[in-house]
Amino acid sequence: MPPPPATAPATTPAPPPPADPPADPRIGGVTGYALGGVAVPPVSDGPGGGPPRAPVAPPPGARPVVRHLGDRAPTYAAEPGALPRTDPAAVDTLTPDTVLEGARYGTYTLRAASVRGDSARYRGEPRRDHLLTARFGSGDEALVLVVLAGGDRAAPGAAEAAADLCRTVAAAVGRSRERLAADILAGHREALRSGLQRLTDRGHGRLRARAAELGLAEGAYTAGLRGLLLPVDPRCSTRICFGAGAGGLFRLRAGRWQDLEPGAPDGPAGADFRFRASVARPGDVLLLCSGGLAEPMREEASLSAELTARWSAPEPPGLAAFLADTQLRLKGYADDRTTAAVWEA
Repeated sequence: MPPPPATAPATTPAPPPPADPPADPRIGGVTGYALGGVAVPPVSDGPGGGPPRAPVAPPPGARPVVRHLGDRAPTYAAEPGALPRTDPAAVDTLTPDTVLEGARYGTYTLRAASVRGDSARYRGEPRRDHLLTARFGSGDEALVLVVLAGGDRAAPGAAEAAADLCRTVAAAVGRSRERLAADILAGHREALRSGLQRLTDRGHGRLRARAAELGLAEGAYTAGLRGLLLPVDPRCSTRICFGAGAGGLFRLRAGRWQDLEPGAPDGPAGADFRFRASVARPGDVLLLCSGGLAEPMREEASLSAELTARWSAPEPPGLAAFLADTQLRLKGYADDRTTAAVWEA
């Protein structure tokens, strides 16, 4: 008879892989705390709570993950939390958390974004900044307008005032498009200055009248304004910036940021009209922004340094990358951020 088949020796089952450690509640996505208004020690992700592990280098060409800039994490979560309360009779006035826009004409590329601030996201408040982009006309005679406005987040009518101001100024620019385009092409800077100042003053005048109708103080129904006019004609490299109140205008040239509006006021509106007509150079990046981004750009060197590194590449960022760049977070800066940037080829 053949020998019985050999019996395989008994084996001990392999132990299950170790479970992942519980997620640290202090980390919210790639930029900051998941909890707001709490005191917590610094995050330590090393084995057994020891020192942090060495960072892993990103793949070639990929942007590094930045949790936040500076040595302290922001108070609020990196991603939206509560939605604003909605009035059923006013659903047509709902404002989305984020607006993103872009275009490319001739020698320049435009990117624009408006994002609800970390504080408003945490508290369930609406975005009070407003962004409007438009093209008036057709062909090389067309004119691109970007207008943005930001109100005081503590004022009850700030969101409506910012939207009202953007629409008023945009409509006026659209009606005057042919004259404005001709003045830009001909280099009539004084005519442009006086014309755009009248439009800006009328916009703020309308807000004052509306505040009186609503029984509000003027400061509760107003907004800082910044506008940018870009000719579509590739032969024209003149860029027109204007506005009043809180906000800022910056230019990245040859690897260095220049503040083109030093001493801009902190208040949401004012009589100090600002105008600048500049000739773009290849490689320039022009940055227009509301007070929520202008303030850290002026006060935090780490932010301008990070944007220099990200925006010095030959090609401008795509829409998603630009949105991430505008949300680089710092402790103490939780307001809405609205910005438009123009890359010159």
